[in-house]
Amino acid sequence: MSQDIREFITPFTELLAFGEPTHLEHAHTWVRNELFEQLAGLGYRSIALETCRIRGLLVDDHVQGGPGDLDTVMKDGFSHSFGQWPANRELVQWMREYNEDKPAHDRLAFHGFDFQTETVSAPSPRPYLEHARDYLGEDVDLSTDDEKWSRTEAVMDLTRSPGLSDEAHRFREIGTGMLARLHERRSTDPAWYRAETHLVAGLSLLRYHRECAEPNPLGVRLNRLCQLRDGVMARNLLEIRRAEASRGPTFVFAHNAHLQRTNSSMEMAGERIEWFSAGALVAPILGDQYTVIAGTLGRNDSFGLGEPDKATLEGQLQSRFTTWGITADKPRGPSRTDTKPEMGYFPLDQHLMDGADALLHIRAGRPVTR
Repeated sequence: MSQDIREFITPFTELLAFGEPTHLEHAHTWVRNELFEQLAGLGYRSIALETCRIRGLLVDDHVQGGPGDLDTVMKDGFSHSFGQWPANRELVQWMREYNEDKPAHDRLAFHGFDFQTETVSAPSPRPYLEHARDYLGEDVDLSTDDEKWSRTEAVMDLTRSPGLSDEAHRFREIGTGMLARLHERRSTDPAWYRAETHLVAGLSLLRYHRECAEPNPLGVRLNRLCQLRDGVMARNLLEIRRAEASRGPTFVFAHNAHLQRTNSSMEMAGERIEWFSAGALVAPILGDQYTVIAGTLGRNDSFGLGEPDKATLEGQLQSRFTTWGITADKPRGPSRTDTKPEMGYFPLDQHLMDGADALLHIRAGRPVTR
């Protein structure tokens, strides 16, 4: 039981993943900030959050000392409304201040590693394809009705999805061709890297929309969409590691379900969904370079999560900590049953513990503010 992160990483760790059990609770994001400050002193030079890969480029520009005010960066640089979280705002401010007097190779970098979708909505691929088109200096019309792609019905109702339309086929053909030409002009120029990142994101969106239009039962489509999202997340994490390999390890923060080494599952739209998490996909590739610390929570009065039964896994952890701490000594026992779906809380169970190297338990959750 400790608050010293050094006890839970090895000299081989290159990607340190820290998960949270729900997005409705903010204690883990505040602890994440404390841990990243520790890790920066240990040579970690980047952090990757569960937010859009493309939007994250704007945040990194800011922490590197680029122009723009913080309010705009928090609004435009985060997906899933995560820019509204005070802990994320504090993180961005601290990273920019940390970097002020540092040479480029010692500065901290910010990355988003998530797909640019919500589970039941996905944006138009147009702006991502256009970014690459403009970089290549090509003259091709990519105009479309963005609303028909981004509406919820385009994901949930296969008859209203544009994913198998003639326009979608045309966009895929154009995007694939641009990717080939872009790779013919491979460069170390940051603008080339951004063009590739945008183009790959656009092509991934087209695959997502195509899955939405396939004539499969809703449960099958949702399962494939969850798998596609985590597949993109895994690819992004590996790309981030390639970019950061010469500078130092990377700290990753997301929901446990995206980081655990074991497969993930949840209930959605009355269906049982199971998929391989991003962590389950990168773990066989990275081996002992990948370390996972799963977040757990005792109680949080703000959304009705009460004190766990002492016999449960969280209940046993409650007796070990006064505030929060990390342990590799995992408890054994039943999972708690006092949660509700609207809490978004994934209770600790043996399957999750099998996919983690250690647990970070918070005895009582914090409100949005510190």
